[in-house]
Amino acid sequence: MRAITGIFILFAVALSVRAETGHELWLRKHKADPVKIIASGDSATLQIALHELQQGWQGKAGASVVLTVKPDESIRGDGYKLTTSGVQAKTELGILYGVYDLLRRQQTLQPIQEEVSNPSYERRVLNHWDNLDGSVERGYAGHSIFWRSGTDPLAVTEKDKALWREYARANASIGINGTVLNNVNASPQMLSSEYLSRVKAIADVMRPYGIRVYLSVKFSSPSLLGGLKTSDPLDSQVIQWWKNKVKEIYGLIPDFGGFLVKANSEGQPGPQDYGRTHAHGANMMADVLKPHGGIVMWRAFVYSPGDKDRAAQAYAEFMPLDGQFRDNVIIQVKNGPIDFQPREPFSPLFGGMKKTSVMPELQITQEYLGHSIQLVFLAPMWEECLQSDTYQEGPGSTVARATDGRLFQQKYTAIAGVANIGLDANWCGHHFAQANWYAFGRLAWDNGLTGDRIADEWIRLTFSPNPSEQPNALKTGDWLETFLTPVKDMMLQSREAAVNYMMPLGLHHIFAGGHHYGPGPWYAPKGMRPDWTPPYYHQADASGIGFDRTRGGSNAESQYHEPLASQFNDPATCPEIYLLWFHHLPWTYKMKSGRTLWDELCCHYEKGVLQVRRFQKIWDKVEPYVDAQRFAEVQSKLRRHYRDAQIWKDACLLYFQQFSRLPIPYDIERPVNDLEDLMKIDLKWSHHN
Repeated sequence: MRAITGIFILFAVALSVRAETGHELWLRKHKADPVKIIASGDSATLQIALHELQQGWQGKAGASVVLTVKPDESIRGDGYKLTTSGVQAKTELGILYGVYDLLRRQQTLQPIQEEVSNPSYERRVLNHWDNLDGSVERGYAGHSIFWRSGTDPLAVTEKDKALWREYARANASIGINGTVLNNVNASPQMLSSEYLSRVKAIADVMRPYGIRVYLSVKFSSPSLLGGLKTSDPLDSQVIQWWKNKVKEIYGLIPDFGGFLVKANSEGQPGPQDYGRTHAHGANMMADVLKPHGGIVMWRAFVYSPGDKDRAAQAYAEFMPLDGQFRDNVIIQVKNGPIDFQPREPFSPLFGGMKKTSVMPELQITQEYLGHSIQLVFLAPMWEECLQSDTYQEGPGSTVARATDGRLFQQKYTAIAGVANIGLDANWCGHHFAQANWYAFGRLAWDNGLTGDRIADEWIRLTFSPNPSEQPNALKTGDWLETFLTPVKDMMLQSREAAVNYMMPLGLHHIFAGGHHYGPGPWYAPKGMRPDWTPPYYHQADASGIGFDRTRGGSNAESQYHEPLASQFNDPATCPEIYLLWFHHLPWTYKMKSGRTLWDELCCHYEKGVLQVRRFQKIWDKVEPYVDAQRFAEVQSKLRRHYRDAQIWKDACLLYFQQFSRLPIPYDIERPVNDLEDLMKIDLKWSHHN
């Protein structure tokens, strides 16, 4: 009986090795070889570096690794130098980043040679849109890891601390060094003493990993929380209230990062409520934070109802203020001028503001790209934005160079990503959504990395066979050819596939209302402001389709530098990926392929659906190389992904066909749904679907 029990235990252990929930992310445990570490100092951060080396060393058994904190002209900030003997950095945090890089290179079989790695941006920050009741706006992976409702929502448990520690470790491993703990649509209670005590507990856990905490704040907090009669940024009592609050925060959290502010946007209060400008509001906060080393990240996501083109409003509102902001204010700008669409041209503010620090805001959570249902790898989209040429200072003035301090002197440089993290076991709701968290961190550290490089790393770290079980799998090339290559190809095509079956050729914002998951090109409830409805953006009618932003239309193209403005203005030179963003064109307009615009739209929708069908085939074929749990969960997501891509195609083609009155090309598969039925479907995301 005892022998049988022993066999059962061994069998259970064997199964547990193969079954994975995804909770370990790209930091999966492998059997480590012994290593000798030589380091001076004994800080909490250095202890983490030593522990990571001991638990993850994949190099020569018994090798010596030297960790040296020493100045070097080639190393900036928390950068580091990999050497033949170990890691050198100016700071202990730089040592930790270097250790993670060293281990990453070992695990992905990349060469380890003498090399300096400096961060592209000083502040690399996740924005959590987490509410104090534990819900997450645009969150698709369960409730908040920071906040919860219930009988004692502010109690800090050991379980909380353990989870925050895992989160901090994951961020540090990819170079993220800041986190905004709450929603940009902030509650004034965030700044109450009760909630600040929990912020302190979170900050204490994060600190050894180099993670600073930031808070989103409601501009009207002096009135709503402090009981003042006004929140006017020029009022002396208001200024004093903020000074007192900031002093309280830094008394609890000496390394507090600063504030993120959404003001005068989508109904949120702001300085314009008191006849003041964004500069007045941002500068007031910057002044009270500056003595403590804090910054203000002031969002440029502003637009008002009216006849103005929404895509042009942020530029029109902020450009006159260029040069009026304090040096510890950074204007946080979404990658495109509308709102995290599947494809947009870059925001012209990146090529406009020269005297003000500007930081990109990317959306990791897939609000407009399939939530946690659809497999969409976002690194190619972000690479497309960062490498776009603004022509701000002539050719080569990319968005990356315009925001990381290479073109203009910025006291602070930063980049933000709206997080996709929740309490789901795999953190992100979809195993492949983890790749977008990883990709943001890697691009924030090095904004010149390619999506191909990032996908390759992430796949190797997340899915490579356990060396103790399959010691020769990576060396023989079988796993590389049969798993890594097709899965990487699937990831790199996935964003373009989503654009194809959702909004090709520059179409944008034609989602169903509210949840932004399914198609809704017809969505226009009576009385709703036009710029919250898809017809405002696609402008489909009998004469054609697309939003006219040329000189004869809204003139939004003029916000870009030449030669871009002229290129965008002419449909013959406008890149076809942005064609309907800038132009309203006839259904029979001739495309570069020789097809009409209508036929080209049909072909793109068809191609997108076929791409997702191919993703299913790729994933099914790699089943032998993936643990059963993660394989089944991804397979289930891909089934729904394909069904919903088909719905997108059918809904858009049948709806737009009402205006084009043209047949769907005969070599395109027929729609399998009726438009009347599709218009009744509420194809919204639901958790664990």
